[in-house]
Amino acid sequence: MSRSRIPFFFAILLLIAAGISIAIWRHVELGIPWFTGEQKPVWMVEARVDFDGTGEPVLASLNIPDQPPQFRIISEQAASPGYGFSIVDDSGERRAEWSKRNVSGPQTLYFKVQLIPDDRALGSQPKRPPKPEPVFWEEPQATAVEELLQQAAERSSTPESMTRELIKLLQPDQGAQNTTLLVSEANYIDLLTRMLNHAGIPARTADGLALEDARRRQQLRPFLQIYDGARWLTFNPRTAEQGLPEHVLLWRQAAASLLDIVGGDNSDVSFSMLRQTIPALQLAQAQSSENGLGFLSLYQLPIEEQSMFRMLLLLPLGALVVAFMRIVVGIRTSGTFMPILIAVAFVQTTLIPGLIAFISVVAIGLLMRGYLSSLNLLLVSRISALIILVIFITAGLSIAGYQMGFNTGMTVTFFPMVIIAWTIERMSILWEEEGAREVFVQGAGSLFVAVCAFLIMSAPLASHLTFNFPELHFVVLGIILLMGQYTGYKLTELRRFYPMKAYS
Repeated sequence: MSRSRIPFFFAILLLIAAGISIAIWRHVELGIPWFTGEQKPVWMVEARVDFDGTGEPVLASLNIPDQPPQFRIISEQAASPGYGFSIVDDSGERRAEWSKRNVSGPQTLYFKVQLIPDDRALGSQPKRPPKPEPVFWEEPQATAVEELLQQAAERSSTPESMTRELIKLLQPDQGAQNTTLLVSEANYIDLLTRMLNHAGIPARTADGLALEDARRRQQLRPFLQIYDGARWLTFNPRTAEQGLPEHVLLWRQAAASLLDIVGGDNSDVSFSMLRQTIPALQLAQAQSSENGLGFLSLYQLPIEEQSMFRMLLLLPLGALVVAFMRIVVGIRTSGTFMPILIAVAFVQTTLIPGLIAFISVVAIGLLMRGYLSSLNLLLVSRISALIILVIFITAGLSIAGYQMGFNTGMTVTFFPMVIIAWTIERMSILWEEEGAREVFVQGAGSLFVAVCAFLIMSAPLASHLTFNFPELHFVVLGIILLMGQYTGYKLTELRRFYPMKAYS
């Protein structure tokens, strides 16, 4: 390899690497799928609030999730006819609030949230490290707490291990006198939280919801969270298992209460859930507009322009096919990129009607071009006349197809009239100079390359990738530039060496 080509190949490498890297980033960050038809699971969780109005103004406040770990919220809505509704931020916690005057009798409020599983979601983290809450104990509980904390500290070295050991010591099967004195079913989780705060480990309770498809009237179950100096860690308060179980949504984390009702009695909260699937591309579009990266998507353009770009972004694939067929395979075509235009027309007309229409227009045009040649017209007049004749031929074929009941008859108008006129002119001149055989070879080559380009351009995956990952065209450009350096034998030329093989 000569030194002068090194910068060229290095630039090609950068071009291809940039295209692939941006596409991978778009897939990871925006969630755009690689393949069409890909589905993603979505959980619809509904919180139902029931209470009895006492004839006074009502203010109902429900804690709602805020960046729960392992999930990402994509939509929220409330169903509360006659109530005013808003979502407020109260001292760092998100709450749904309903308000209404003079409420009497049984009342029901609904809050729905739509979430998608996301392993990268780590949950909300505090802006400043939390401090342990001060705890006061009375005797003899104070002595029992100190002894249990001392035993747990001797068996541990980190906040996580300290928490696990303390949970084990508080289990009823331990049979220790201190455990029996402190623990009861009613105060277990609260006792555990207070003891950890007393030991200097910030701790709090969280309420989680086990997600199961088509379940109704479910209740939250408590979890324990401690702060290890960097993030909140979740534990099962009964088994000491660290980490949030799969398909468990932490509904309440930092809130002091789950539900507050002013002006109502006998309040209760229950949850229902449903698992659904939606197209991954639709979900990615919604997320890109929400996270501020929507300007990178062509979906932000008007529908008319989107349709135009869907077709334009397929042209580089056609150019790649033409370059490969001409440079590597060695197929001769009528015009360099005439096959791309024919392939675009085939995409609009479908293959069989497009082939019939193209061959008919070119054949009739060649016959008329023969007559124009006998008139000895100038080139400009001859081409202008051909354009008009091609338009009339196309219109005639469209009308004939429509009268015969073919719905695709009108679509032949997608053929590029001027280019077809030039093609007819070039084929006519080629016929006069090289003969009919050369016209057939180049015409057949053009149709073959156009059909190959059509098969690639019409594939749903090709349309999906070119429109949703336009940076992949850098890769196509790099490959075309590399083929431009190819100076070896074409595949169609290898037949010249068959006699040498026979004598070897």
